[in-house]
Amino acid sequence: MRRENIKGLFETDFPLIQSPMAGVQDSRLTIAVCQAGGLGSLPCGMLSIDKVVSEIKLIKAATDKPYNLNFFCHKMPDYDQKKQSKWQAQLKPYFTELGVECGSLPNSATRIPFNHDVADAIESFHPEFISFHFGLPDKELLARVKSWGTKVVSSATTIEEALWLESKGVDGIIAQGFEAGGHRGMFLSDDVSTQVGMSALVLQIVNKVSVPVIAAGGIADSKGVQAALLLGAGAVQIGTTYLLCTEATTSQLHRSALKHSKSQHTAITNVFSGKPARGIVNRAIKELGYINVLAPDFPYASIEMTQLRGYFEKLGADDFSPLWSGQNTSGCKEISAKKLTLRLAARC
Repeated sequence: MRRENIKGLFETDFPLIQSPMAGVQDSRLTIAVCQAGGLGSLPCGMLSIDKVVSEIKLIKAATDKPYNLNFFCHKMPDYDQKKQSKWQAQLKPYFTELGVECGSLPNSATRIPFNHDVADAIESFHPEFISFHFGLPDKELLARVKSWGTKVVSSATTIEEALWLESKGVDGIIAQGFEAGGHRGMFLSDDVSTQVGMSALVLQIVNKVSVPVIAAGGIADSKGVQAALLLGAGAVQIGTTYLLCTEATTSQLHRSALKHSKSQHTAITNVFSGKPARGIVNRAIKELGYINVLAPDFPYASIEMTQLRGYFEKLGADDFSPLWSGQNTSGCKEISAKKLTLRLAARC
């Protein structure tokens, strides 16, 4: 990918996106990366509309650099009481162990897909960049976003997804390798066996599409950045490496897990949310299984798991915490995100 193409897409000093990481960051991390010359990202999928607006205002007050807003594009399924009851029965022994009851909270699943209400709230900001996960919004909504002059990218985990995204008019494609932490961007299939490593995915996608490709998964230092660019990617997206930064809101339990040798054992699991995501293996994953067929559709599996997480974390245990992490934690440093970004971009 020619560097001028990616520079035209990003308009940043470095071809580097900080991966949007819901639950472990807010605008402070976004701002720090933007100020360092990368593209800072704000994860919006779990925020209320009012919170999205207030975070954007904080970003714009702190920097005039481009920034990225990230949204989910999943199909929101109906709440299925029968499925939920089976899941509650599966988890009942853990609530019994704690001496508490499982609450029935059907409206507590907060991961809402991008919609016109959100678009109404952010339109006046004319965001330079929006990235989507789990596909794209419908044709009308996508056209509305692009009418603002906003550049749009989305994650692809297979060649088929990359070709689909290009056919819908995206400005760039994030090639999310198997190594990446957090939720898989899968949207044309739920078959985890279709997922491949970053290197193989980037090499295949760059030969099939004409838009810029952004490599994601397992990149932890400047050598990894350079290697991804040599594969043909025009830029990289990095997440896990930022989790220990001073601006990240990563919990102490999560930080401890990342610094422990157990961070070398990660797995893709659906037990925390209902969709496949990579995290550090803990009690929940070991005992419920990596992929549990009883887990309700995303995001409803999180209703009961969030309750268990809260109870165990009060006891100082990460047994039911989603410890999202990629396979490579070697670059995690307890330094400012600005300093880390400059280190990552040293060879660019």
